[in-house]
Amino acid sequence: MTKGAHKGDYVTEVVPAAQAPVPDSQPEQSEATIADAVANPQAQAALAARVDAMRPQLEAFQNKLMERFSDYILGTAILPPLPDRPDKTAMLILIDDTDSKKMAKSELREKLHNIFTQEATNIDPNLEPETLLLSELWGFCFDAKYDVLGNIAQATILFDKGMLGAVKLAETHKQMVLKKFEKYIVCYVLAGSLTQGTATTKSDVDVFIVIDDTDVKKMTRAELKDKLRAIIIDMGYHAGELTGITNKINIQVYILTDFWENIKEANPVIFTFLRDGVPFYDRGVFMPWKQLLEMGKIKPSPEAIDAFMSQGDQWLKRVSLKLKEIGMEDFFWATLTPSQAALMLYGLPPPTPKETPNVMRDIFVKKEKLLTDKDVDTLAKVIQLRKDLEHGDRTSVTGAEIDALTIESEAYLKRLQELFEAINARKEAENVLHAYESTVTAIRDALRLVNVKESPEAKLGELFDKHLVHSGLVAEKYSRYVQDIVNAKKLYDKKKLTKTDIAETTKQARELFKVLIEHVQRSRTRELERVRMRIRHGEKIGEVLFLRQHLLVVRDVQAQEGFMLGAYESSGAVTNLHDVTPEEFEQALIEPQPAELVGVQAETLTALRAVFGAEMEILL
Repeated sequence: MTKGAHKGDYVTEVVPAAQAPVPDSQPEQSEATIADAVANPQAQAALAARVDAMRPQLEAFQNKLMERFSDYILGTAILPPLPDRPDKTAMLILIDDTDSKKMAKSELREKLHNIFTQEATNIDPNLEPETLLLSELWGFCFDAKYDVLGNIAQATILFDKGMLGAVKLAETHKQMVLKKFEKYIVCYVLAGSLTQGTATTKSDVDVFIVIDDTDVKKMTRAELKDKLRAIIIDMGYHAGELTGITNKINIQVYILTDFWENIKEANPVIFTFLRDGVPFYDRGVFMPWKQLLEMGKIKPSPEAIDAFMSQGDQWLKRVSLKLKEIGMEDFFWATLTPSQAALMLYGLPPPTPKETPNVMRDIFVKKEKLLTDKDVDTLAKVIQLRKDLEHGDRTSVTGAEIDALTIESEAYLKRLQELFEAINARKEAENVLHAYESTVTAIRDALRLVNVKESPEAKLGELFDKHLVHSGLVAEKYSRYVQDIVNAKKLYDKKKLTKTDIAETTKQARELFKVLIEHVQRSRTRELERVRMRIRHGEKIGEVLFLRQHLLVVRDVQAQEGFMLGAYESSGAVTNLHDVTPEEFEQALIEPQPAELVGVQAETLTALRAVFGAEMEILL
């Protein structure tokens, strides 16, 4: 910066905003070095060490400032060391003077600076305050004196209401962009709430960048914009990491030709950029546009005015179409699909939309009494509205109707949620009943294998313990399982089942059923093996099973063909031996009741020769 009128080397003389011409020369400090300085660990560590060493004095000075001027101080920061006075610590104090009307800005700055200097001297003579008005900061930018931005970018922020952090982040990002793409950048401008005086500590940092596309030859303008835009936005993330500023940086990238077209078409966004934007870098394009706008020389064309006027009706029509779409589609699917889901959970296939209200009424209102007619009326109303709009019987939906339907639909969906919970609770309880019945069946099958023909339900637990547990056929713990399942069935009958009961009973029944089925299958397989005979006839292998009253034949085991069933008498005679289907054959094996066979009698062999031929061989 240039030498100012006040103590210190950081203050630039005040030039009224947007009045001085943009200089042709570049700032004294190389623009490409600021981001490197921010990222320089040694420089940052040295500055941090200085701050830590003076922490008590800085906090004392900060407290003094805030006692009297908290409403006006936007932020404070420790600037990089002064080259000619390395023992001095320069502290930047940024003042909000947007509402200052009682005195000239130069007078205000002078008065505050004298107060700050006196307070600093009382605390530490090496502490040198540098007072900067917000209007001065923007004035430097308007006059292309960007070195103040570079010093803020390298500073250590002590206190901030959002402005210093935003400047630090934007300036660091700008330097990264210029270092790589300076020949393409027309201007880099800070915009949004920060320049409108409405920023907070959480405000986004809004910037826009204009790229010169007037001399592009190796690629299209769109390709240039897309290529640079992706890299520039990525640099924004890196700038946040370098500075430690967590505020989001929003970056808008424009090509020069599009930006100019937007100005001619009176794009409100671009006009706002020009009116409120503060250039952090400008090649002599942005400031002339800004001044022309302030002078009233940039005016919307008649075509732009007509286009803006016509947009009112267009947007209202769009609102009407959106309301119609909400009435036709959004409410329809929001109420129909959960209704069909409830019917599917109940066990029914989903009906057509037209049929759904009647089915809901028949099942959940009349039969189960889980809903009311008023609940289903909401669904019917929504479906009818869609039909009327679709067929043209109605052409629009009012906002009041949308509000009413929203309330009714929310109430309906709440009732459906209660319905789901009721159906699930009922199904869970029914699972306990199914588990009980399956367990009873499996226990009776297992008892029949040990010749217990009668097993009344009341004595099932006692018979299970005596014949299966005490004989060592199943483990001792399953005796408790049976008792728990029986008790759960009693609670089910009394409608006192809890979720814990349901979960535990279902788990126990599943495990017990698996153990009993495996036991029954192993036992039956062993018994069938005792009464199984294999016969070779030609190149095929057949099989014969001797049951107590039936004889089963498979003529070709490998091909699983030629299934036969006949009556088997104690004398060994086989009668009514006839072909059966595989399904009928399997059915005959459900309760096989193997025969107590001692030997194959002559009449049996005669019947088998008739099936397999005289040359059959019995395989041992």
